[in-house]
Amino acid sequence: MTTNKDPHAITDLAQLTEQIGEPMPQIALKVLDSIDEFARDFLAESPFLVLATADAAGNMDASPKGDAPGFVEIQDDRTLLIPDRPGNKLVYGHRNILENPQVAVLFMRPGTNETLRVNGRAELTRDPEVLGRLAARGKDATLAIRVHIDELFFHCAKAFVRSELWKPEKWLERKKVPLGKMLAPKIDPNGGAELEKMIEDLVQQDERDNL
Repeated sequence: MTTNKDPHAITDLAQLTEQIGEPMPQIALKVLDSIDEFARDFLAESPFLVLATADAAGNMDASPKGDAPGFVEIQDDRTLLIPDRPGNKLVYGHRNILENPQVAVLFMRPGTNETLRVNGRAELTRDPEVLGRLAARGKDATLAIRVHIDELFFHCAKAFVRSELWKPEKWLERKKVPLGKMLAPKIDPNGGAELEKMIEDLVQQDERDNL
């Protein structure tokens, strides 16, 4: 029996520290347990986040969420409310939160290379008052994810500098994922172009009318 075990695998903290090195002692000062004025300003201008969750067994999911800048409400200095909008109803992240409240959130602001990272514990609420406050485009939020902050800090700019993500001149040509071509053969192998177009039309209608 053969194995593909990596002889160079890093398997403990000592090996990791040897490879990466120790952080500067001062770097720990940026890790907070509540929202300061700089984080508050960033959250007010952030239109996009990625929410990471895990179920009881550790199986993970990362879900993008976005809306108008400042769509996440600061309930208090240690609590955030993330509105949930109509989606595909798979609710992977929501189911994870019911099993395991530990979450991580990455906030982005277009044009800013730093990101804001939040780690904490989440719960789901259907409080009508909260959902109404988080309304957008004339619709209440479908539910809200309340995140109790354990730690919060700004992540350095290097990933965005390297990727040049915010430089329009570096962007690739706009490209849409061909969901019709992907899904049609799974739904009906004989559906052909007509089914592909039907799926694409439904997707476009949903993006237009069900935000």
